[in-house]
Parts: sequence; structure tokens; C-alpha cells
Amino acid sequence: MLAQQRQALILETVRESGAARVADLVLRFGVSDMTIRRDLDALARRGLLDKVHGGATVPQAGSTDEPGFAEKSRREPVEKRGIARAAAQLVRPGQAIGLSAGTTTWTLAHELLDVPGLTVVTNSPPVAEVLHEQGRADQTVVLTGGVRTPSDALVGPVAVGSLASINLDTVFLGTHGMDVRAGFSTPNFLEAETNRALIRAARRLVVVADHTKWGVVGIATIAPLDQADVLVSDPGLSRDARQHLSEHVDELVVAAPDGTETR
Repeated sequence: MLAQQRQALILETVRESGAARVADLVLRFGVSDMTIRRDLDALARRGLLDKVHGGATVPQAGSTDEPGFAEKSRREPVEKRGIARAAAQLVRPGQAIGLSAGTTTWTLAHELLDVPGLTVVTNSPPVAEVLHEQGRADQTVVLTGGVRTPSDALVGPVAVGSLASINLDTVFLGTHGMDVRAGFSTPNFLEAETNRALIRAARRLVVVADHTKWGVVGIATIAPLDQADVLVSDPGLSRDARQHLSEHVDELVVAAPDGTETR
């Protein structure tokens, strides 16, 4: 295979998954570690990807860039399933919970279909659709109103107002990015405001975020890291990220693809 063809396939892999590891690319293409690293260097020089320790990721977007729901749903699906399965273990029958908009919370909704007596408040039409499809009499879904964002979130004063008189046991928050300085953030000011209202309505905050969200900063902070009671992520989270997060969140859960916890 010519280097140009291999680089095109590498770029396709990174764009589809959001990231790629050097070791995985070596196995896939049957070339040396050094060859893959040269390919990544060439693609990085053209601004087509960002090199990171052990691999590459999609280029960092601007702080106001907001990918659509369909695009985000293709990123890290295996990791999101593991996170969702672990997060679902934190839900008990008869609870009232909040689910923010996002593809990880949407994945979590699928894991909650068998929890009896559950009341779910959400500002995500896709999340509500997952739960409504089952149509169980013992399950209540409350969908807030508001302006719909590119990522399929209902945001703004209507959503914030509807959350003001609601009391929840736990809110599960998806996030665009997480950073020591910026905390949990989003590229949308109105979504940040709505998510803050969702957090205020709950006694416990559980953030669900895969490893690619670390170091990403959106223009608007939703909450500082230390406001999270639990953060559920995946084994792709770097050692440095785990250390920083462990110092700030009350509990860090690293979930394997089957939902079991790893350390």
C-alpha cells in the first residue's frame, strides 16, 4: 500500500472514531511503529489531525464549534456503552432522575429501560424518544421545552423555568469538554444555563464523559470539576487525566466496555 493510501485510511479511522492508537494502526496496516508515526506526523503538519501521546485525535475545534447529534453519536460508541452500563448501576427503582442532552446520556437511556418506577426529566428529544418507545405504565418521562440546538438539546428560558420547581435524586450530565481550569463546558451559552438549572434541581451530579472530552474547552462553563459527585469515564483516560480528575471529583469511575469498573 502506498503511503498516501495508508494515510487516507488512517485519517478516515480517526475521523470516524475520534481518535486512533499507534499500536492499533500498526496491527491494522502491518507496518512498523515508526512508519505509522511518520504518517501521523505528515497528517498533523497538514492540520488534519492532532498528535497525542500514543496516537492521534481529531483536531481540536474552536470553543464555539458544536457538532450535530448524528456526528457525535458515531464517536466512541464502545466506550459510551461501557460508561452507560456503569452509570445505570447508580439508578434505583422509583427514583426521579435528570438526563441532559448528549449521545452518552442517550446511550444511558437505553440501559434504563428495565428500571421500574422511574421518572426521567430531560431536555433531549432523542432521550425522550428512547424511553417513550417502550411505553411502560410505570415509567414517566418529562420533556422540557426550549430552543433546539444543533446537538438536539432543548435550551433557553422555557427549559430553565420548567426545571425551577422540579426535585430530582440524581442528574446525569453529558459534557462537550472537561478541563481543570474550565471545568465541564459546552460550546453553547444557553445549553450551559439550562444544564446548570438541571444540576440545581438534583441532589447528586453524575457526569458521563469519555476520554476524548479531557482537555477540550467549550466557551461556556457548566460547572467546575469539583461539583461532580461522580464522574464515569473509560479506560482511554490518560494517567495524567485520572490524577487531575481524582483530585477534583468526589468519585472517579473508569468503566470497561462491559460496564465493569476498572482502575
